[in-house]
Amino acid sequence: MLKTVPIELATANTLVAMWHRHHQPVVGHRFSLGVIDSEGTLHGACIVGRPVARLVAKSEVVEVTRLVTDGTRNACSILYGSAARVAKAMGYQKIQTYILEEEIGSSLKATGWQCEAITRGGQWTHTDGKPRRTDQPNGKKSRWSKTLNEPVPTAIIPELHDPNQLDLFERAINEEL
Repeated sequence: MLKTVPIELATANTLVAMWHRHHQPVVGHRFSLGVIDSEGTLHGACIVGRPVARLVAKSEVVEVTRLVTDGTRNACSILYGSAARVAKAMGYQKIQTYILEEEIGSSLKATGWQCEAITRGGQWTHTDGKPRRTDQPNGKKSRWSKTLNEPVPTAIIPELHDPNQLDLFERAINEEL
């Protein structure tokens, strides 16, 4: 029986380096999950981070930036389903991912994700003028997503009217409380 567990980014990236067909490890993440068997052997990993597209609301949406398995049956579906549940519990409104045009998305369909768009693919340039990476596929991809939570107001940091509040915040930051 398979189950998901939280894993460190370094562990997830090790599996990406070993098993992913067309992507390299990532630099950052919001969270990563592994899928293990009853003996504790990892059979896959899912890395969830900020959306790559610059116009997506990064405080509302998370993106599965890497998902990799050793081919164990149902591991992909378990990871996609668990990633959506964790993101929902964290308060995100939506989770999304991109798959290659030739991939059919069976695990995504099985866990209730919807195909919402086909990208144009091709080469593009970053806003700072640097060219796009060439060590990964740049053809058409399909974007899949799952709605998780209703929109909520944007979080606002309250004004500090009492000087003692500032001391409490500083102590909390320094873990003195």
